[in-house]
Amino acid sequence: MKLLRITPIVILACAFALAACANTVRGVGRDVKATANAVDDTVNKP
Repeated sequence: MKLLRITPIVILACAFALAACANTVRGVGRDVKATANAVDDTVNKP
């Protein structure tokens, strides 16, 4: 009986954790892209 009460809570916690990770990875990707663009602009400056 306790398992039926705990299972939805565990599933919800996992969903929130995965959503947080996805946002973090997306942010890191944007940061890396911005850094690469800045380096490229600096190198190609006349």
